[in-house]
Amino acid sequence: MSQVFMYLNTHSYFSFKYGTIKTAELLAQMQGAEVRTFALTDINSTAASLNFVRMAPKYDIKPVLGIDFRNGADQLFVAIAKNNEGFKELNDYLSRFLHSGEKIPNRAPVFQHAFVVYPFQKYTHFQLRENEFIGIKPADLIKLVYPPHQMEKTKLVMLPTATFRSKIDKEIGERIAFKKDFNAHRLLRAIDNNTLLSKLPKTEESSVEDFIRPVEDLKALYCDHQYMITNTENLLSECSIHFDFEGENLNKNQQTYCGNQEADYHLLERLCEEGFAYRYPQSTQKILDRIQTELKVIKQQGFMSYFLINWRICQYARSKGYFYVGRGSGANSVVAYLLRITDVDPIELDLYFERFINLYRKNPPDFDIDFSWKDREDITNFIFSEFKNAALLATYSTFQFKAIVRELGKVLGVPPHEIDHIQSAKVEDLDELHLLVLRYGNYIENFPSHLSIHAGGILILEQPIHYYTATYLPPKGFPTTHFDMVVAEDVGLYKFDILSQRGLGKIKDSLSIISKNHPDDPHFDIHNITQFKKDPKIKVMLREGLAIGCFYVESPAMRMLLKKLRVEEYLGLVAASSVIRPGVAKSGMMRQYILRFREPEKRKEAHPTMLSIMPETYGVMVYQEDVIKVAHYFADLTLAEADVLRRGMSGKYRSREEFQSVRDKYFENCAAKGHSHQLAAEIWRQIESFAGYAFAKGHSASYAVESYQSLFLKAYYPLEYMVATMNNGGGFYSVELYAHEAFMHGADIQAPCVNQSEQLCTIYGNTIFMGLAFIGALEQNTVQEVLTERQKNGVFMSFDHFLKRVQISLDQLSLLIRINAFRFTGYTKKELLWEAYLKLGQQKKTKPAKMLFDPEVKHYNLPELSYDLLEDAFDQIELLGFPLCNPFHLLTKQPEEEVMARQMEQHKNKLVKMVGYLIHVKSTTTSGGKRMQFGTWIDREGYFVDSTHFPPIAAKYPFRGKGIYEITGKVVEEFDFLSLEVVAMQKLPFIHDPRLALASRHASNG
Repeated sequence: MSQVFMYLNTHSYFSFKYGTIKTAELLAQMQGAEVRTFALTDINSTAASLNFVRMAPKYDIKPVLGIDFRNGADQLFVAIAKNNEGFKELNDYLSRFLHSGEKIPNRAPVFQHAFVVYPFQKYTHFQLRENEFIGIKPADLIKLVYPPHQMEKTKLVMLPTATFRSKIDKEIGERIAFKKDFNAHRLLRAIDNNTLLSKLPKTEESSVEDFIRPVEDLKALYCDHQYMITNTENLLSECSIHFDFEGENLNKNQQTYCGNQEADYHLLERLCEEGFAYRYPQSTQKILDRIQTELKVIKQQGFMSYFLINWRICQYARSKGYFYVGRGSGANSVVAYLLRITDVDPIELDLYFERFINLYRKNPPDFDIDFSWKDREDITNFIFSEFKNAALLATYSTFQFKAIVRELGKVLGVPPHEIDHIQSAKVEDLDELHLLVLRYGNYIENFPSHLSIHAGGILILEQPIHYYTATYLPPKGFPTTHFDMVVAEDVGLYKFDILSQRGLGKIKDSLSIISKNHPDDPHFDIHNITQFKKDPKIKVMLREGLAIGCFYVESPAMRMLLKKLRVEEYLGLVAASSVIRPGVAKSGMMRQYILRFREPEKRKEAHPTMLSIMPETYGVMVYQEDVIKVAHYFADLTLAEADVLRRGMSGKYRSREEFQSVRDKYFENCAAKGHSHQLAAEIWRQIESFAGYAFAKGHSASYAVESYQSLFLKAYYPLEYMVATMNNGGGFYSVELYAHEAFMHGADIQAPCVNQSEQLCTIYGNTIFMGLAFIGALEQNTVQEVLTERQKNGVFMSFDHFLKRVQISLDQLSLLIRINAFRFTGYTKKELLWEAYLKLGQQKKTKPAKMLFDPEVKHYNLPELSYDLLEDAFDQIELLGFPLCNPFHLLTKQPEEEVMARQMEQHKNKLVKMVGYLIHVKSTTTSGGKRMQFGTWIDREGYFVDSTHFPPIAAKYPFRGKGIYEITGKVVEEFDFLSLEVVAMQKLPFIHDPRLALASRHASNG
């Protein structure tokens, strides 16, 4: 390949809010301009670097990496790595400033393996080092002939900047910047500077001349300065960069745990032996053989350190008493089970080993480890202190259409109400400025906006992270990469997923609450899943879908599925958790699975090969590994080809060409095996519909284990479990529903009280006091002030006693009064509010003072004040977000006819009127692109009602926010599950707020 070295300064759209060209497009443009080597030098960013190196050979381009160092838009110098060591030097240097937030100095440091190019405008005649040069842009050429700009020619290089694509202007016959790129760039700069486009300083934007020029055009521009072309070519010819994107050395994670592979293997063997007695009290040859098979493959693939690092993280978590759930494809491994990374027994579940790991798989298996949201930060701290080369993984936050339209509207001076109009109006109703916003909104949509943090990905590398990328320091305080998960995997960096989950916090907190509220109850082992699987109470809860609060099995869709399947066994729950996923549902196989589950005769309809591959799920593909099994056994694809198919379905896979060739091979093999094209196409459709949504079986099993723990707690300690659920911010539903669920199990739910409440909810016997932190607008320091004073000096004896002891402002005090936190005093809220205003008067805060004697406090004679009990409900709605009374008591008029949830059975296929308090709405799109909805309600007696709103009804009778609705519909039954097919719906009005009424209603709150 003939080398043409030209560009030292090139930007992709990963020069955030500056560049406009996608990486692939940049390479294509350079190829078209006959450039064969150029340096990618994004501004203070290496986000595109690895992907650029990976893609460049496809465009017959030799890649070079560098960084355009700037303070804001002010270019200081361009640094270009001679090699991988040079790239690390640049990353070390840039990261220093990205971490500290300090300005980058005008002069570059001494780089051992990198060149530095100062723009001509920035050169102030300082002594240049051997590796330093002056960059001459085309606009600078004219200045070179005048003193004092006559410089040493060996130090001058070409510095045309490539920020925009270009085209030939037909009118003038000259090459110009692609107008849309330049305009988009200016708009992005205005957004970045939070200024109107008309006020954007020229110093904040690039020159319109910074576009890609063909090699011949550049040579013509610099023809009088041939030495510059030579210097540039010489500089670039000394640069080369290499990363492995395939082959033997792909895995760049930390290679050993103990220092060498032999020691790693011995430790892994020893840990398996130690875990064996705990996991398998009764040994079988099948288990022993499986362990040996796995250990052999793990050793052969060099994944020992990956297992041992995960083991060490989990060991630390157990030592701290943290709950965790290990899931992902790693849960298919018996070694992971023995090392207590997961709680899923792959032997019991007959988990498919080849899904987890096989000799053709280059990347380690996935271990997603969920921790409580309260514990994850400490786990992350531990990882960064235990392993020397750790980094968080980034994601790219991209401009979404609504957001970019809003941003563009702002910088173009469009008023806010017009911005809203742009997004909803017809194109013909928009003016020129509005159309401009839409045009550039479509153009900039999906551009990367800034770096963000991956939900749980952590890299633990063999080499320092700066060999691959610069890092920035987000608020979490840990170095974070510039590239995302897909790029990381391309170069052989496989993430450790350390995720947070509220469900685990609920389980842990429940145990603590139970021990306080039932100190004399016998101890139980929350990890004794085997016992829970046999528990008759849990079986009933599963079968009837009575699992509110219990992890993912509480959602309306899961509640419906459990009732349809009448699941009461562990394996049934494992299957249900994957069947519910969009991929299975979309393929139509969820319905097939339910039919075959309930009606054994239907199982005969399955293709014999499919039934033999998946007997447990009656020939229906339910799990991710079923794709591998079907591809391998039904279509004779090798395990390597089947794994390509699985990864291709997930959407993460990069080589679509390889995926396409495996697809073709699938159909060829099916024909060779005698399968009809119709059958092969139908099985392919099912495979395709998974589209990365289906769970691995081990993943589903891990979720099922956590569900069993939650179900046990809900079955035997429902009130304590609901308190823990509320204190962990709820789950699928809001805190209100969990308070309601506690009420349905016999709890007395009380508003916050300054003497009884803690920060979060507390339970005494059957009485639950809402926590002070649940009061909207009550400040954290007020909560702490109240609790600290009460802890030090005991409960408050009166309202005056409280005022003397607690420093509190009038507005904060009024919140406590309005939520009735002083009801122990016997005074009404209105009386206390008058007292508060009269006593605090003009003072901003109370001024507590310790006194030897308690002086008598002056009391004011107040007239008799009217009081309506329902005032409390409206205060609670305002301050807690929901009333603590039955919301049906707030209706202006009680409906004359009303079918309850328990009566639906008697009205099957009949039109009925039901009244429901709205809990949840799910919107979805039909295959025809129309919106339909599903509603979840509770009736007056507190029981669930589910409704279906087909597109015509959803359009005619829209949901109008939280409240109580009268729903007219037909009671329908499918697989024993009753729901309402809605034909009409109206929201019922609440009474007028009695706090605003002229006269009291003298009503009861029931």
